Amino acid sequence: MLTKNQLGFLYMFLSVCTFSVMDLLVKWSSDYPTGEVLFFRGFFGLLPTYFLIPRNKLKTFYTTKRSKEHLFRCLMGLMALIAIVVALRELPLAVVVSLSYAAPLFITVLSIFLLSEKVGIFRWLAVMIGFIGVIIIAEPGFKGMNYLYFLPLIFCIGMAFVTITIRKLSTTEPIWLISIFFTITISIAGLATIPMGWIMPNVQDFALLALIGVTGGSANLFLTQSYKLSEVSLVAPLKYLALIFAIIFGYLIWNEIPTIKTLIGASLVVLASLIIFRREIYHKQTIPSTTSHE
Repeated sequence: MLTKNQLGFLYMFLSVCTFSVMDLLVKWSSDYPTGEVLFFRGFFGLLPTYFLIPRNKLKTFYTTKRSKEHLFRCLMGLMALIAIVVALRELPLAVVVSLSYAAPLFITVLSIFLLSEKVGIFRWLAVMIGFIGVIIIAEPGFKGMNYLYFLPLIFCIGMAFVTITIRKLSTTEPIWLISIFFTITISIAGLATIPMGWIMPNVQDFALLALIGVTGGSANLFLTQSYKLSEVSLVAPLKYLALIFAIIFGYLIWNEIPTIKTLIGASLVVLASLIIFRREIYHKQTIPSTTSHE
């Protein structure tokens, strides 16, 4: 029998693997409109979440007294998801994954204003280190004004708002309800883009597009279960395996070779995230994952 910590470790590993597969599928789906991909991510992402709804809530699962906060979470999540989908299609996989790790930096800054949290010198130092890493990675984008390099940062800002809002919502709302509202939102947003032109997928492509939703929904459930079962300090560092997967898959599938700047910048961003994470543990504040792609 596995201990709770061992099970949590296993669930985190499964989460990292499934999110990495979803990233690959999103990058692969570049021939299909973004709105169409959003619909598949939302609609088929409902399947794993559906099984979490208590049976006595099936008819009234949508009831809530915090509709405005749910709406804000959904809109910020939608913004983040659109940004990361476009970025994954247009930029090297390792660059996108590296920049996505900057989300804790934005969460740290926003928590001062939205949660009235006190941020000490160590976390401010981490923020500075992290943003230096971001500048090193995205320097070609800043220098050439390539807007694509800003998309992972828009994702980070969106996820920062999402994380802080979930912190507030989770005091009274179940995780499955927060997740379902979001998946319904992106499904509707995706459907609204039909007039812009969708492409009818063949059977194979339909299955792979559906997998974007299934893997995304499953990965979030694995992640939640991991944090429930084990010590956060034990399992959270496993998230950075996604960068290794991104480098390997990017090279094998798309012949993408990360530059020295990307590797140095990624190291600084990861270091900054780990410092922030350790300080959160020190202050006994459990933080949810911020590197998921919704």
